[in-house]
Amino acid sequence: MSTGPNAGQVRGPVQLAFAKSVDRIYPTDISITRVCATNKDKTATCYEDYVESENKTEFDKLRTMGRKQFIPYGLYEARGFISANLAGETGFDEDDLKKLFEVVLNMYEHDRSASKGMMTVVSPLIIFKHVSTDSCEEQRVRQAKLGCTSAHKLFKLVNVKRKDGIEYARNIGDYSFTVDLDGCPKGIEIGFMTDPYGEISWNEIPTDCDISLTKANG
Repeated sequence: MSTGPNAGQVRGPVQLAFAKSVDRIYPTDISITRVCATNKDKTATCYEDYVESENKTEFDKLRTMGRKQFIPYGLYEARGFISANLAGETGFDEDDLKKLFEVVLNMYEHDRSASKGMMTVVSPLIIFKHVSTDSCEEQRVRQAKLGCTSAHKLFKLVNVKRKDGIEYARNIGDYSFTVDLDGCPKGIEIGFMTDPYGEISWNEIPTDCDISLTKANG
């Protein structure tokens, strides 16, 4: 805690920013009808009382009209950050990092609903790792913890763009994805993770991506 054990801000090594849609989204409403009685008879004390009360109620009054909102299609880009210094203070290690990547890639697989539908995390998960290039081991570790370049410069290496001629995107194939491996700053490695339980492919685009990820200008 930043202000003591009983109050204040919880500071952890992992911070996730709000995900933003690549293009404008178009929310849609669906009308729904619920045919289960929601207003309980307060005088009922057992199952038979509820059945009797329902049988005496007009059928139209047992229904509830409502709406459910959903988005026909949307592609969102989410960015996250891991502080090496805070990781050292909290005990966050490589095993925790692997579990985090596993959770991110699997986050929708066990959380389905009528409105979420086929929401999924599109692989690969792109990872930037600060490794430094200093010849001194101690200085290299220090530089890697502080970071070898600004985060916004690294995010610019990945480009997501709606394909020409596509007015309204309705599937992942309506977008093109490129990554500028040659433009990666010194002291930085780019990793790609497609399998939640697999290994990270460093500095080389894997072939088993959910998307057609290509090298920029190549």
